[in-house]
Amino acid sequence: MVGGVVCLSLLPALALAQTSENSAAAPDTVQGWRRGGVGTLNFSQVSLSNWAPGGQSSLSLLGIGNVFLHNRRGHNTFDTSLDVVYGSLKAGKARIRKSDDRLELNAKYGRQFTKVLYYAAQANVKTQLTPTTALEKPDSLLSRFFAPAYILTSIGIDYKPNDQLSVFLSPITGKFTVVADQTLADAGAFGVEPAERTADGQVVRGTGQRFRQELGAYLNVKYRRPIWENVTFQSKLDLFSNYLHSPGNIDVNWETLVSFKVNRFISSSIATTLVYDDDVLTPVDRNDDGVPDSRGRRVQFKETLGIGLTYRF
Repeated sequence: MVGGVVCLSLLPALALAQTSENSAAAPDTVQGWRRGGVGTLNFSQVSLSNWAPGGQSSLSLLGIGNVFLHNRRGHNTFDTSLDVVYGSLKAGKARIRKSDDRLELNAKYGRQFTKVLYYAAQANVKTQLTPTTALEKPDSLLSRFFAPAYILTSIGIDYKPNDQLSVFLSPITGKFTVVADQTLADAGAFGVEPAERTADGQVVRGTGQRFRQELGAYLNVKYRRPIWENVTFQSKLDLFSNYLHSPGNIDVNWETLVSFKVNRFISSSIATTLVYDDDVLTPVDRNDDGVPDSRGRRVQFKETLGIGLTYRF
């Protein structure tokens, strides 16, 4: 159901891409290597002194980096990219906490067989850089590097009518979830099988599954387009259906970014991420007291607004 809603919400963008195809950038035909990247540092600060209405001083930093390599040789193309996001926040006298953390590596090989279609093979790895602990229990680990890591390997057809739109459909995709931390694996975090239990209910440590594999169909849609002068919209949608377990429960990862260029070095952006995975249980506050008391399946959503320094190369 979530996947269907996301698909419907993307239809206007795809329709715009089709109706404006004549004015869009032509398909890439330049031979050889292209490379580039962008780095952004967003900063915000609030300082209060004897402030009668109340409040709390705060300081936050968010770093975003992306580098890419593209190569075309004849009808063969190869693309790889690395995305890194890391943010920290200090509120009042509290200790510095992490606000964002993401590491993503993508690689795709394509073989063109028509003007707009490619045979393609793609690999994607998503994880994080540093450990995350619970806000109310600083000694309680929630996640860390490769706990989890999500790995997708796909073979399919890539539709690329221009440099702004790519629709990759794979009927054969392997999705692998890695939970390298045994304590998290024993708890059954991120969809892996939890540890075995004794007859009296005690956890048998070290028996939790650290690796989960799925086989299914995968759809990846990427769209990027300038919508006004110095304003660019881009969106990426990933849908995955597991053939072997509840294929109707589609895993969704949908990212959007609207960037505003102020001048050569200053820019602002609004980014959103929507995630739904039927196998991942998130903390739920059923008593509305501000403290999670259970876990359940929920749509996860994140929004980030930033303004800062940007360097392109």
